[in-house]
Amino acid sequence: MAPETKRADAPLRFKIHGMDCAEEVASLRQEVGPVVGGESNLAFDVLNGRMTVTPPHPNFPPLSIVRAVERTGMRAEVWREESEGQAPSTGRLRDGRTIAALASGAFLLIGFVAHAIVAGLGPALGLAEGAGSHAVPAVAVALFAMGIGSGAWFILPKAWAAVRRVRPDMNLLMTIAVVGAAAIGEWFEAATVSFLFAVSLWLESWSVGRARRAISALMALTPPTVTVLREGGDEETVAPDRVPVGGRFLVRPGERIALDGNVVLGTGEVNQAPITGESTPVFKAVGAQVFAGTVNGDGVLEVESTRPATDTVVARIVRMVEEAGARRAPAELWVDRFARVYTPAVMILAVGVLLVPPLLFGGLWQEWLYRALVLLVIGCPCALVISTPVSIVSALAAASRNGVLVKGGAFIEAPAHLRAVAIDKTGTLTTGTPAVDTVVSMNGHTEVEILALAAAIELRSEHPLAAAIVACARERGVKVAPAQDVAVLRGKGATGVIDGTRYWVGSHRYADERNQGDTGLCERLDAMAAAGGTIVVVGNDEHVCGLIGLRDAVRPGARAVLEELRAAGVRKIAMLTGDNKGTASVVGAETGVDEVRAELLPEDKVAAVESLVAEFGTVAMVGDGVNDAPAMARATVGIAMGAAGSDAAIETADIALMSDDLAKLPWLMRHSRRTLAIIRQNIGFSLSVKVLFTVLTFVGAASLWGAIAADMGASLLVVFNGLRLLREQRP
Repeated sequence: MAPETKRADAPLRFKIHGMDCAEEVASLRQEVGPVVGGESNLAFDVLNGRMTVTPPHPNFPPLSIVRAVERTGMRAEVWREESEGQAPSTGRLRDGRTIAALASGAFLLIGFVAHAIVAGLGPALGLAEGAGSHAVPAVAVALFAMGIGSGAWFILPKAWAAVRRVRPDMNLLMTIAVVGAAAIGEWFEAATVSFLFAVSLWLESWSVGRARRAISALMALTPPTVTVLREGGDEETVAPDRVPVGGRFLVRPGERIALDGNVVLGTGEVNQAPITGESTPVFKAVGAQVFAGTVNGDGVLEVESTRPATDTVVARIVRMVEEAGARRAPAELWVDRFARVYTPAVMILAVGVLLVPPLLFGGLWQEWLYRALVLLVIGCPCALVISTPVSIVSALAAASRNGVLVKGGAFIEAPAHLRAVAIDKTGTLTTGTPAVDTVVSMNGHTEVEILALAAAIELRSEHPLAAAIVACARERGVKVAPAQDVAVLRGKGATGVIDGTRYWVGSHRYADERNQGDTGLCERLDAMAAAGGTIVVVGNDEHVCGLIGLRDAVRPGARAVLEELRAAGVRKIAMLTGDNKGTASVVGAETGVDEVRAELLPEDKVAAVESLVAEFGTVAMVGDGVNDAPAMARATVGIAMGAAGSDAAIETADIALMSDDLAKLPWLMRHSRRTLAIIRQNIGFSLSVKVLFTVLTFVGAASLWGAIAADMGASLLVVFNGLRLLREQRP
C-alpha cells in the first residue's frame, strides 16, 4: 500500500539505505532533484541516513520519491517518527557491507589456495607463462567468481543505475575494471579488486558510523528515569518525557540531571563538561540553571523543569548537528564539482589508453586493455570524496564535545578566515548580571548601614538590581531583616519602614522629585555615572543617606580573549551596544576593543555589521539577545552565547557557545584552521597517489591489485587523518 499523500507545506523525510558519502548524495540530488522541483528542495543527513524534501514541493505521493531513489541503486522508506534520534545499526555481524567484505575475502583466499594446490604456487601468483583464463582451474574460477559477486553485491546496483543515467561514478569504474580483468583471464586480480573495494566501502560506512556514534553518544547522557516530586512530598520514578514544564524533580548526589530546569531548593556543584565543555564543576544555588545530561555532585537538588524532554539542550544539540549535513562546507562543494568532471574524464582517458597505442603504434590489445583497467581502478575518486565529509563531521563532533555547537560544515570553515569581530556588550563581553561596584556613605551613615537599609527594602523584590544589592549585603556579612510596610513606586523605586523610620531607594530622578538632589549629590552622581553603570540612591525624609553603584561586570579574562583573537589574525574588534555611551566607553576601555558603537537600535547593529563586511569581508557577530539576531543573520558567521542567550539568538546563529565562555572564540578559530589543514592534506594526498599511479600505469609498472590497494590505503589514511579531529584538545 502506497504511503498517503503529504501536505505540500510539510517536509517529507525518508530513510535512505546505502547513503554513506558525498558521491551517493550527489547521485540522489541528480535523480531525485527533478522529481521534487529542484535540488534546492533536498537536504541530507548522512549521519542518520536521512533525506528531507523541504517545502515548497508539489503535492505528490512519497512513492514517486522512493522510486527515484531506487534508480540510484539505493533504497528509501518513509521516515518514521519512532526512529527519531536512533542511529542506524552499525553492528559488525548485522552490517551487510561487513558480511560482503568478509565473504569476498574468504572466497578470494580459498580460491587462491585451490589454484595453488591444482596448478602450483607460481601460476596462482601469475608468475608462470600462460597464466590466463585457460590456466586457471575451474574450481578456482568458481571460487573467484563468488568472491567477485560477494564484493560487488553493493556495487552492481549503483553501477547499473549510473549506466542508465549515463553518469559514470566510482561504482561503474570498479565494475568495468573487475569485469574486464575477468574477461582477459585475470581472475585472481579481478577478485582481489572486488574484495579490496568492498573493504573500502565498509571502511567508508564505518567512518560515518564512527562519527555518528560520537554525536549519538550525547543522547546517552540523559538518564532513562527521573524522580518526580508530587504534591504532599511523594516521590515517583518516571520517564523524563512524562515530566511537564513546571514539574519538580529530585536529583541526588552523583546522579545525572534528566531535564533542563532551575534549582528551587538545595546547593551543590554540577559537572557541566558534557554540555558546555567546562573543565571544572559549577556551583549551583537556588535560581541557577541546570542542563539535562550534566552530573550532580555531592548536594541534593530540587529542580523545576523549564523545557520538555524533547527540547532540552542535549536534544537540541543532537538535532542541530544531525541537520548540519544539509549545510555543506565549501571544500565539500568543491570536491563534488571536481568529482563530477573528474570521473568522466578518467573514463575518457581509459578509453584513450585502450585504443590509441594498439591502433596507432601497434601495441598489444591485451596489454593496453589491462593498463586501461588499472587506470580505471586508480582513477576511482573514493578516497577523494570520503576525505572531506569525514573531516567535517569529526570537526562538528569535536566542537560539540567542547561546548561549541556548529550548525553545519558551511560554518566550520568560516572562523578560520575571520578578519573582524562585532561583539555585543551586555551578556557577551559582560556577565549580563548587575553587581554592586561601589557604596558611598553620606550624612553620617556608614557603608554597612547603606547596604543594610537598601537590602531590607529590596529583600523580597525580584528586580535584578534588588537581587544584586541583597547578594552584596549577604556576601559582606551584613545582617538583613525585612523592612515593614514596603511599597513599590512603579518606575521610581520603593519605600519601607526600618526601626520606625521610613527609608526609600530609588533613582536620581526620584531624589530630585523629593527635592533632595542638592549640588553636592549631583556632582557625586555625575562622577559615578561617568564610570558607567547604574546608581541607586538611599535616603529618608530628612536627607540622602548614600549611593550604591551597580555595574554589569566584565567577564573574567575578556581582555585576554580579545588579544588572542588579534593574535589569531582578527584585524578589528568592534563593540556594538544599545547602552549609553558612558557605560559603553568604560567597558570598551576595560576590554580593549578597537571601536565602541553605543546607543544602537537593532537596525543600527545591522548597518554596523554591513560596514564591517564591506571593509573586511569575513565578519563574525557575537551576541546573546533578541536584538542581536538581525545582526547575526547579516554577518558572515553569527555566534550566540548559548547558555543564557535568547532562543531567537541561538536559532539565528550559525554557532552557539553553550558555556558562555569567550575563550571558545579563539579556540574555534584554531579548530577551524586545523580542520581546513586536514582537509587540504587529505585532498592533496588523494590526488598525489592518483597522479603517481597514473604515471606508473603508462610505463607498465602498475597492477590492478596494487592500484586498488593504493586507493584503499589512501582511503584508510584520509579517514584516520580526519578522525584525528575527534581528539581535539579542550580550550
